[in-house]
Amino acid sequence: MKILPPQTGFLGLSDKQFPTGNGKKSATVVPFGLEETVTYGRGTSKGPEAIIKASHQLELFDEELCYEPYKNFDLKTLAPFSIKSGICSALDQLEGVVTNILEDNSFPLILGGEHSLTAGAIRPFLKGGERLSLLHIDAHADLRDNYDQKKFSHATVIRRCLDYKDVRVVTVGVRSISSEEVSFYQSNNDRIKIYWAKDKESWNLDEIIAPLSNTQTYLSIDLDGFDMSIMPATGTPEPGGMSWDEVIKIIYKTSQVASKIVGADIVELAPIKGFPAYDFLAAKLAYKILGYRFFNFD
Repeated sequence: MKILPPQTGFLGLSDKQFPTGNGKKSATVVPFGLEETVTYGRGTSKGPEAIIKASHQLELFDEELCYEPYKNFDLKTLAPFSIKSGICSALDQLEGVVTNILEDNSFPLILGGEHSLTAGAIRPFLKGGERLSLLHIDAHADLRDNYDQKKFSHATVIRRCLDYKDVRVVTVGVRSISSEEVSFYQSNNDRIKIYWAKDKESWNLDEIIAPLSNTQTYLSIDLDGFDMSIMPATGTPEPGGMSWDEVIKIIYKTSQVASKIVGADIVELAPIKGFPAYDFLAAKLAYKILGYRFFNFD
């Protein structure tokens, strides 16, 4: 697949800032504006472009980690490409894209697009028979078996991930769930742990991330996990959500304990014209994930 020039890719790096071929680890940003099963607010197809554009305004120095993360890895951004029509074909396509990235020994960061894409993105990590832990930040549990007569949907994505016996899920921030999902959760609480947003004042971060210790971990962040006061630019906003600091602390702690964060996605940005702050939040979140992924915590 084609790679964008660094000046137009994620972070908008200059040629001087973009040395390659020095043996560093690499990350590949995948714009995947899937919009097949959206049922409320629309616009997720425009999310990746908005995030990449906003990323050009980021300061490259991370004051928390006290370094410039981009210097620790080679960064590539795939050029936008046509997404296949039909949800199953699109998920198969994304599976192939992620497979190619892994074969290139690169870290995939997928910018969505609707949340259903996660069900395709995780497949390559399961081919070796190794268990995969999924850290899922979301306002919704996404555990329905069908939604709007669709098996593959933004509302069924975690259920589809759990179709694979080697997947375990830690979901954080839920504040909207159906009775069907509650029943499934109660019957499968050996594989799923939900941390409800209503209880966030008493959350124990060490407890949340304990199941992720010494496993390969995939991050899936639905932007509606944030409170709608700071992230209204999403198709299904919910009040009572998480702050920036709460989300970042969870990702930071996960990066310290997981044996390997193997991939990530940020989904469900539906840009609002004239309000770039929401695009900027998503872009900074993406850069923080990369910063943590390639930081030496030892």
